[in-house]
Amino acid sequence: MMIRAVIADPMLRMLAGAIALAAILPATGNGREIADWIVDGAIFTLFLFNGMRIARRDIGRGIANWRFLVPLILWVFGAMALAGQGLSMVGDNLLPPLIAVGFLYLGTLPSTVQSATSYTSLAGGNIAMSVVGAALLNILGVFVTVPIFLALGGAGEGAIGFESMRKIALMLLLPFVIGQVVQGWTIGFIARHKPKIVWIDRMVIATVVYVAFSGAVEEGIWQRLDAAAWAILFGMVAALLLFATGGAWLLGGLLRLPRADRTAFLFGGAQKSTAIGVPLATILFSPEAAGFVVVPLLLYHLFQLVVAAPVASRLALRQAASEEIPAAPAARGD
Repeated sequence: MMIRAVIADPMLRMLAGAIALAAILPATGNGREIADWIVDGAIFTLFLFNGMRIARRDIGRGIANWRFLVPLILWVFGAMALAGQGLSMVGDNLLPPLIAVGFLYLGTLPSTVQSATSYTSLAGGNIAMSVVGAALLNILGVFVTVPIFLALGGAGEGAIGFESMRKIALMLLLPFVIGQVVQGWTIGFIARHKPKIVWIDRMVIATVVYVAFSGAVEEGIWQRLDAAAWAILFGMVAALLLFATGGAWLLGGLLRLPRADRTAFLFGGAQKSTAIGVPLATILFSPEAAGFVVVPLLLYHLFQLVVAAPVASRLALRQAASEEIPAAPAARGD
C-alpha cells in the first residue's frame, strides 16, 4: 500500500527522489553553500505564492465560523502538540535525540492545505470550510509553531535564537505579507498558472528536503538508526497518526458539527504540512540537525496519505448510502 501511495502521489515521488539523491549524492562542502542559497530563495518564493493565493475574504469567513475554527486550532496546536511532546519523551531513550525532538516539532505544525482539501472533497465534506480552515492554520503556524515548540521544551540541539527568528520574519512572514498586498494585481496570474505554481511548490519542498537530508546523511543517519530503531520510529509515527485521525473525528462528533463540517474537521485536524514544516526546520536548525528533525514529518506525510485515501473513500460511500435511503412516509391521521 505504501509503494502504491508513493507511485500515485506526485509530491511523494519527488520527496522519495530527493531523499534517494541525498543518500547517493549529498550536498557537501561548497555545494552545501550554493544549495543553502538556492533553498533560501526557494522558500521566499513559496511563501510569496502562498500570500498571493490565500484570499483575504476567505480569511474573514473562516474567522467568523468560530464554532469550527476555534476547536480546530486547539486540536492542531494544543492536543497534537502535547501528543508530539509525549512521543518525544518516549523516543528520548529509544531514538537519536534530534529524531525524538522531531515528534514534538511534528505535533506543533499546522495542517496541509492541498491534501486536507483534496480528501475532504473526495469524502463529500465541506470544501470551502476545509480550504479556509487549512489556510488559516497555515498562517497561524508561521506565528505560533515556534513559540509552542519552545514552550514545550523543544529547543533540543537546534540553534534557535534571534538569528532564527530574523530569518523567519524575512523568509516566511515578509514574502507572505508582500503576496497579500499584491494579491489584487496577481489574482488573474495565479488562476491562469495554478498547475505550474503547484509544481513549483513541490519542487521547492523537494529541494529543501534534499538539502536537509544531505546534512543527516553526512552525520551518519544510516549508521545511527538500526533496524530496531526504524521499527520503533514507524510504530511511533503510526501511533501519532491514529491519535490524530481518531481524535479529530471523535471531537467533531462531540461538537455536533454537521457531517460535511465534521469531515473537513477530520482531515484538517489530522494532516500535517511539509510545506511549512520542512522550510521552517531548515531555518530553526542547522542543516545537519534539520535532516534528523524532519524524519518523523516525512514519514507522517507518507502515512497520512496512505490512511487518508481509504478513509475518504469510506466516508464518501457512507454519505452516498445515506442519501439513497428514502425518507420514511409521514404518518397519516384518522
